[in-house]
Amino acid sequence: MKKLSLRTRVLTGAAVVAAIGAGTFGAMSASASTPAAAPAAVVKADAANDNLQQTTHLTVAAATRAAQATLDAAKKENQRVSVAVVDRNGNTIVTLRGDGAGPQAYESAVKKAYTAVAWNAPTSELAKRLTNAPTLKDIPGTLFLAGGAPVAVKGAPIAGIGVAGAPSGDLDEKFAQAGVAALNN
Repeated sequence: MKKLSLRTRVLTGAAVVAAIGAGTFGAMSASASTPAAAPAAVVKADAANDNLQQTTHLTVAAATRAAQATLDAAKKENQRVSVAVVDRNGNTIVTLRGDGAGPQAYESAVKKAYTAVAWNAPTSELAKRLTNAPTLKDIPGTLFLAGGAPVAVKGAPIAGIGVAGAPSGDLDEKFAQAGVAALNN
């Protein structure tokens, strides 16, 4: 490969700088002459607007109260579990890992809570549906094992409570129902 002279390297560098500068100036000039975007139309938001829907959400305080009631119920029976409370969209509101709960319990609790709220049914009932629809278990983020309970207001799901770590799903679900009951007090 031939080595370029100092003069050639300087002239090439100057040409590159000039080209970049011209491109930048042209872009600035073009954007300066572009008219400003018109302001977005304002949508009047009030209760009478048919384009809006009011929803009910569980507060962090209520979710924490439910999770703690769940852990307390498990502790009374000497069970080490994790509990998760998710909102209507499956987003985690709060998780509590009980003392001594296994490492798999955390993720399982979140998935059970999500599954319960997504179908607005206890996960023990949903697990029974797998015999007729085995591919349900392939839906990402779900876990069709007993231990999840939905929280509903006027029949509509607003949250899910999932529990994992007890020796049986029936116990997990019993503890999740204790969390739902704590919200009714």
